Amino acid sequence: MAEIDESFRQLPLDAIAEAALATGTACQEVLVRIHQTRTHYLAMHDGELETSHDMNDLSMSVRVLLNGSWGFAGSQTVTTDSAVRLTKEATALAALSKPLSIIAEDPASEPSYGRVEWVSAYDIDPFTVSAADTVDLLRTRSDTLLSQPSVTHADADVTFVKETTFVAHSNGSRITQQRVRTGPAMRVTSISDRGFDTLKSLAPPAARGWEYLVGTGWDWDRELDELPELLAEKHLAPTVDAGLYDVVIDATNLWLTIHESIGHATELDRILGYESNYAGTSFVPADGVGSLKYGSELMNIRADRTTIHGLATTGWDDEAVQAQEWDIVKSGILDGFQLDRATATRGGFDRSNGCAYAESGILYPIQRMANVNLVPESRGPDLEGLLSELGDGLYIVGDNSWSIDMQRYNFQFTGQRFHRIENGKIVGQVKDAAYQGRTPDFWGSMSAVGNDSTYRLMGALNCGKAQPGQSAPVSHGTPAALFRGVNILNTVQEAQ
Repeated sequence: MAEIDESFRQLPLDAIAEAALATGTACQEVLVRIHQTRTHYLAMHDGELETSHDMNDLSMSVRVLLNGSWGFAGSQTVTTDSAVRLTKEATALAALSKPLSIIAEDPASEPSYGRVEWVSAYDIDPFTVSAADTVDLLRTRSDTLLSQPSVTHADADVTFVKETTFVAHSNGSRITQQRVRTGPAMRVTSISDRGFDTLKSLAPPAARGWEYLVGTGWDWDRELDELPELLAEKHLAPTVDAGLYDVVIDATNLWLTIHESIGHATELDRILGYESNYAGTSFVPADGVGSLKYGSELMNIRADRTTIHGLATTGWDDEAVQAQEWDIVKSGILDGFQLDRATATRGGFDRSNGCAYAESGILYPIQRMANVNLVPESRGPDLEGLLSELGDGLYIVGDNSWSIDMQRYNFQFTGQRFHRIENGKIVGQVKDAAYQGRTPDFWGSMSAVGNDSTYRLMGALNCGKAQPGQSAPVSHGTPAALFRGVNILNTVQEAQ
């Protein structure tokens, strides 16, 4: 079983916490965070190493609540003296900003959990494996791909992250946690007198260790065997005819549509306007729970901070709120939001659902996305059944580029592969395609949801938000699903 890094345990965690808490006795609340993130990134082109770098960020912060006003200060010096200094700075800032505060804060309360630890589910710490072993593995896979006639170039990269945190709250919580995540990718390119085309592996980043790179949780051998043939077919494929199509969207593509049109749209801070000058607002009204029709009756969206191997999975968030799961859309109707403690109060909710996160100890914890998932239909069709029900249309596989407006209402997504379907069977590929829609109309056109056999936990390592900008990992589980009358664009014609 994975354990908290011993090097992190050697930090004077309790002494730092007590120094801050003793200094902040005038405050209603004091929150101390110590945050260490180790990152290792490797990138290769045609079997040769191009990029390799390691980063280790160790930092801390103190957040206080004084007379209804917040104060925050952070530093990359992690000592008891720093804790005292930061607490004084945060308290002074809270006092200074009080006259500018629009309302006094009374953040949603959370009980004390005492001294607890939590470690994500992984088998092999990737930081115990040598970079040479990683290079050898990626070079072998690249060479195998390059041996195929359709592959002109092969690119490979992998990101390993280990994030270890300590949170001490003035209510008595002392929480130590560790999360590991791995993000691998393989890309192949074909170049000829017809131009060039690319495909990438469908494997998502996951909250797993080194074992993920060598086959636990993903069938790499099968995918790498299939990529050259799929690339050759795409390279010879005709350009798509624009128009309305019935489509089956695979989990490997649909997750990104969920992320952009549901995940971000149901963040309450965005709905309340706190991201409007940077990442936008939302078409979802703050009073829409129970009334807003988000999609068809088959649409059930569940947020979950506890999903095993989920990138947003944790034991407690960065405000010492315990991880939870809850409904966001139920039978097509909006049923909930994503909250941190402050937005819970502003939205009239009794409790946060644990969505606070900061990328570093020197950054303020903000509301971030949970693992937001489309629930599969237990009695729904498998992929073959979905394609049969589709009849004639397109089967969309793999994510690629995307575009969505500032209110998360109008969007356009491309994909890795667009397979032509005739009489329920795959008959070839088309390319230069994108699908376009309006969020409620698109989800309202969903006429079938696949069963568990079509379900995949996908996601991203680098969802961006806020100013100063912060990046957060998040997963989205989804089955494949069937949508009727979707507008398909020809991206080449649109660009001309």
